[in-house]
Amino acid sequence: MRCRGRSVGLLAALLTLLAVGPAAAKMLVPMDLGQKNHLKAYGLAFWSLTQGSNVEWLLNYRGGAFLLEDLQILRRRAVLMGVTVEDFSSGDEARMRRTVEAENMEAVLLEKPPRVAIYTPPDKLPWDDAVTLALTYAEVPYETVWDEDVLNGALAEYDWLHLHHEDFTGQYGKFYASFHSAPWYQRQQTLYEDLARGSGFRKVSQHKSAVVEVIREYITRGGFLFAMCSATDTYDIALAAKGVDIVGTVYDGDPPDPGCQEHLDFSRTLAFQDFSLILNPMEYEFSNLDTSNYALARGPLADYFTLFEFSAKYDPIPTMLTQCHVGVVNGFLGQTTGFDKRFVKPGVTVLAEVEGTGEAKYIHGKLGRGTWTFFGGHDPEDYQHAVGDPPTDLSRHPNSAGYRLILNNVLFPAAKKKPQKT
Repeated sequence: MRCRGRSVGLLAALLTLLAVGPAAAKMLVPMDLGQKNHLKAYGLAFWSLTQGSNVEWLLNYRGGAFLLEDLQILRRRAVLMGVTVEDFSSGDEARMRRTVEAENMEAVLLEKPPRVAIYTPPDKLPWDDAVTLALTYAEVPYETVWDEDVLNGALAEYDWLHLHHEDFTGQYGKFYASFHSAPWYQRQQTLYEDLARGSGFRKVSQHKSAVVEVIREYITRGGFLFAMCSATDTYDIALAAKGVDIVGTVYDGDPPDPGCQEHLDFSRTLAFQDFSLILNPMEYEFSNLDTSNYALARGPLADYFTLFEFSAKYDPIPTMLTQCHVGVVNGFLGQTTGFDKRFVKPGVTVLAEVEGTGEAKYIHGKLGRGTWTFFGGHDPEDYQHAVGDPPTDLSRHPNSAGYRLILNNVLFPAAKKKPQKT
């Protein structure tokens, strides 16, 4: 009887295995130093999602590797993109799962590709913006929106929004002292003034203020915002200065409101508080929260920032945002290079800092159901990008750590959301 029962049990188990079938074969996209093209690897993972194929992001495992289904269509795509992939047997997967469970690692399922938009002026060249360069090189599809689109409700169509290095204060980047006679500057001013009047606003600053309010509501409803360079601090300055004129006469024809500094409302900002405005229209700076002068004093050979390590199991979002094959990343300048931590709000997560200083380079926070991430600097592979400089060729920087951080932000909205604890 005992023997017969055992045979029945074995037969049942065999029938179950046959019904389920063998486990789907997998392939690993390593993201450590063994990867030939880190940037294109993000594009491969994104493309896999567009094909309805499962992707797991293995946080802190081999530099934040991706686990993909082993499909010929994906293998061919990897070859075309120059991305390193490795065979991954069921035994390899079992060992990986044990390692992930035992260490500061986590496997995050990516569900669907986010709908991506870049807020960018229609007259801007693609290489004017590092995120546009990154998405184009990684072959991640995106669409562009501008002020009229934002005010007309277009953001509802997108999951993720990047802000081109805009000046949301209406001061045209504070380029007046250096470029007010340049044809490109005059064309920009004319365009912005025409657009503002066409939308019913007397001043460009008022037009931009309306735009930042809509973007703020977009985040609150669950959107993901990413910004670099001057789109970080000028966005918060515009939020704090709602209804307050902080713009000099050379920009809008009249002086700032008397006592405008005292009228700033820091309760409305995402990231910063208690900063002081720089009202001199001839000074190429918006406030004292930017750390460009400190970075300039260090110079390119001594300018680095360090990524923080987070708990992959308990803090998956900051862990996703800091996935990299190195822990220390070369610094780079921008109109806004970094953020003085004295002015960073409590509750904001600092993702990277210039070690031994009071400078944050990369920060993240929540607003309502959404999140925002600010990354200081202009171009991770062009230390001091200037107006008119040639484009950065990312085919020469396929393993760029700084550009990896940008692409982490594009991919993390695809992560499966964990149920909220009650």
